[in-house]
Amino acid sequence: MEDRVTAKRMTIVRNGRVLDIAGHRAPPSDILIAGDTIAEVGHPGLAAPADAVLIDATDRLIHAGLINAHTHGHGNLSKGIGDRWTLELLLTAAPSISGNRTTEDKYLSTYIGALEMLMKGCTACYDLTVEFPQPTPEGLSACARAYADAGMRAVVAPMVAGFTFYEAIPGLMDVLPPALQKEVERLKLAPEEASLAAMRQVLSDWPLDRDLVRPAVAPTIPHHCSDAFMVACSRLAREFGVGLHSHLQESKVQVIVGLKKYGKTPAAHLQELGLLGPDFVAAHGVWLDDDDIQRLADHGASVAHNPGSNMLLGNGIAAVRTMLDRKLNVGIGTDGASCCDNQNMYESLRVAAYGSNARGPDSHRWLKSDEILHSATIGSARALGFGGNLGRIANGYKADLVFLDVAHINWIPLNDPTNQLVHTEDGGAVHSVMVGGKMVVENRRPVGVDLPSLARRAETARERLAAVNAGNRALFERLAGLVNAFCPGLAKTPYHIDRFAAGRCSH
Repeated sequence: MEDRVTAKRMTIVRNGRVLDIAGHRAPPSDILIAGDTIAEVGHPGLAAPADAVLIDATDRLIHAGLINAHTHGHGNLSKGIGDRWTLELLLTAAPSISGNRTTEDKYLSTYIGALEMLMKGCTACYDLTVEFPQPTPEGLSACARAYADAGMRAVVAPMVAGFTFYEAIPGLMDVLPPALQKEVERLKLAPEEASLAAMRQVLSDWPLDRDLVRPAVAPTIPHHCSDAFMVACSRLAREFGVGLHSHLQESKVQVIVGLKKYGKTPAAHLQELGLLGPDFVAAHGVWLDDDDIQRLADHGASVAHNPGSNMLLGNGIAAVRTMLDRKLNVGIGTDGASCCDNQNMYESLRVAAYGSNARGPDSHRWLKSDEILHSATIGSARALGFGGNLGRIANGYKADLVFLDVAHINWIPLNDPTNQLVHTEDGGAVHSVMVGGKMVVENRRPVGVDLPSLARRAETARERLAAVNAGNRALFERLAGLVNAFCPGLAKTPYHIDRFAAGRCSH
């Protein structure tokens, strides 16, 4: 296949098999593309203009690009850096793994993640990126440019907060020796007003085409922010018509802290503040109870389900079946490479299935493969705010397509393409990827990218960041034992639901 598509030309994709998720089949079909949009999907021999660019998709299974509902672009320079870390240990390690980044580092980290996602069949993502001590127009512009340069769609949201991790967890600062208390004080974030002003500038002066890369707002975790700041973030997002994304009840520690701080769950508190709505995405939601799930559904919100990260960080298994039963929109994500270590959406599909099955023996309650794929396409598209034109191979939808090689061992033999996409595919069969009618991956390589040169740039950045963050790493080593003794105690507080695999689980 050759990328000769231009913005206004017609393209005809012939001889491929187009996945019908609900039908569990992939019939031979042709796809006519006008510029960046699918004009028609039809039987082989579909009429096309004589001068249409021809793409031969013989031996290709074509599916809509997967959409990553939650990731962190800053994490791609930190993959594999930790082991046996809880979420709270990850937050403790944050300055050592994400600190002292230059603008070029921010671009590079995001760009690496974008290429990995594209090469593994993902064409759009919701990226919650972070800068210390506050977001900057230069840094966010660099992250946005990385996606545009890679040819991938993205929503880029700066993670912002008013309180450090140590200030946000009641009692944690008190267990630190005075010397360590003094050291963590230097990790203070910018005043909330400064972060709001920076975000307003970014939203006002966004430099990129919002059809490809658009901004959003991400107050990172409710109890890391004052109520006034959460409300201000919501107002800012709605003033500019962008999304609002926050980590909500990801860990049991978060829900217990919420009960201590608000007298109710964080989800109930956000409802009281007026933050819930169709523009709101709750990341993870592992410790949402039935009432929390219903209130999110009633407000038309979404949950970004990150099954691999939820398990790796020991947070448990989210009640996705209940979410779907309550008509709550669910997207699927990978989370960041510093807390899930890859950006492989195919793996997230499979782990979503396995996690659902591990919740109990009632197989009729397990997630079906077509439900998982729907969440990773249509569900995620809605969470990103692209709900009307991404996630399907249908007339009027953007031509974001993944071409799988059915001669690859993953597809020998081809029985049920929907089941196999969830349970068998691992990214190895991805041959080509199209975003907006343009090939961005071809013959298993990103178009126009010198991967060896990229690897050298990344290694140079890694070595420099390891050296400049050595002090932060030493501080983490001194804090880790204390945090890991205190926070699991909060997680052992009795609660009326249990999302841990070793405990009592209910759907």
